[in-house]
Amino acid sequence: MGSSARPALLLAICALLFLLGLGTLGLTDRDEGSNAEAAREMVESGDWVTPTLNGVPRFAKPVFTYWLISGSYLAFGVNEFTARLPSALFGTALVLMQYAFVSRLFGPAVGLRAALMLLLNIEILAIGRLVLTDMVMMFFTTVSIFSFFLAMWGEGKAKRWYWGFYIGMGLATLTKGPVGLLVPLLAVVPYLWLTRRWRDVLRECRPLAGTLVFLAVAAPWYTAMFMLHGSGYADSARGDTLTRFFSVIGGHGGTVLFYVPILLLGFFPWSGFLPATLVQALQGSRSAVAQDRQRHLQILCAVWIAAVFVFFSLSSTRLPHYIAPLFPAAALLVAASWDRLLSEEGGRWGRFSLWFTLGIGGCLGLAFIGVDWAYDRFNAQILLEFPAAAQVGPGWAPTAIGFLILGGMGLFGYAALTAGKIGVSFGIASSVMAGAVMLILTVALPQFNRHFIAPPQELAAIAGLNLDATDQLVAYGRPKPSLLF
Repeated sequence: MGSSARPALLLAICALLFLLGLGTLGLTDRDEGSNAEAAREMVESGDWVTPTLNGVPRFAKPVFTYWLISGSYLAFGVNEFTARLPSALFGTALVLMQYAFVSRLFGPAVGLRAALMLLLNIEILAIGRLVLTDMVMMFFTTVSIFSFFLAMWGEGKAKRWYWGFYIGMGLATLTKGPVGLLVPLLAVVPYLWLTRRWRDVLRECRPLAGTLVFLAVAAPWYTAMFMLHGSGYADSARGDTLTRFFSVIGGHGGTVLFYVPILLLGFFPWSGFLPATLVQALQGSRSAVAQDRQRHLQILCAVWIAAVFVFFSLSSTRLPHYIAPLFPAAALLVAASWDRLLSEEGGRWGRFSLWFTLGIGGCLGLAFIGVDWAYDRFNAQILLEFPAAAQVGPGWAPTAIGFLILGGMGLFGYAALTAGKIGVSFGIASSVMAGAVMLILTVALPQFNRHFIAPPQELAAIAGLNLDATDQLVAYGRPKPSLLF
């Protein structure tokens, strides 16, 4: 495949999986509805500093994502598609950046594999299709870490990449608060300690000037908010960060093992290879060859994955998308080890990775096939919680997805165990994931949307056509943000 064909292929796949039906699904509550409506109110009010929700200042998230969504509204109109467009575009940019960075260090074949592994999993595809801050933040934290590595291993003018390290952290902090600063530091600081490189880096990274650059990017908006809203903003921002770590917010708790199934299922079909690649990357890391850039990048990725995973596992408030910033590292690490693990050189770790992947796929496929049984078995409980479920059943899509996964994993296992078919095995795994996502997007989600997501917005649309300018729409109980939108 030619050098220009690979990015074109990635761009086409991203366009299909991120943009197909992007505006047909109603906004989910609460985060999507809140973010989309806050951006709409920003455009309406012309206040580009203080986000509001239903006219009340919204301090939950910093402003950068609201600016992006507002820009999308101004360019293309206000609707669900334009609200989600920034996430889709930043997801595409993240995949293309992954390809460019990995190709530079491992070659274009591994670069393409790493980019596709980053794209073709449930976690990234979901985040890239929702009105959340996470995809934008993940792009900037990845920019920061990649820039750090390029600067550390560069000579002369390449040292300028350190500015990308600081600017990336600044923009990530402007997108989602202190976690945007924390994620790059969680990856970089333990890596420097582990490889004994911290003295060299500290001499050349200009930390004082870098801190000033970081503050120049992130501080002006925070300063403006504090000047406008005083301690009220400071208390709210502190509560949304420190309190989230030490206390359960919104009922989003769980045990310290919460993210184990999230990572295994969210990064499927590549997650089965993570344990082996992590162990092998960290073995002998303190004695790694000084000039082996590929080896050091694998160590950095392993530390990046472990540190982010442990940090968010220790946090009291847990949501599935919190660990998304480790996915670029996970995709890079697995892609770099793919050929070796599936060859005879892979040994027992390779065999373990293969059978672990097949086991995850088997459980996931059976779970999809069992949706019909679960719907019948727990119908009374489902109807009690979701009365609209009486109007619709699971349909044939979950069963089709289940058999697709089971059949695909069988073909994947056969190809992986057949000499000379390692590339074919990757193609099969990628096709299974893409096919399952297409079934979800074109069959399962439209039906689910019609009965469980869209009704509040349809009600608001009908009310808007029948109410006079002086009339008010009253919602009983806690209003859904999507109703406001």
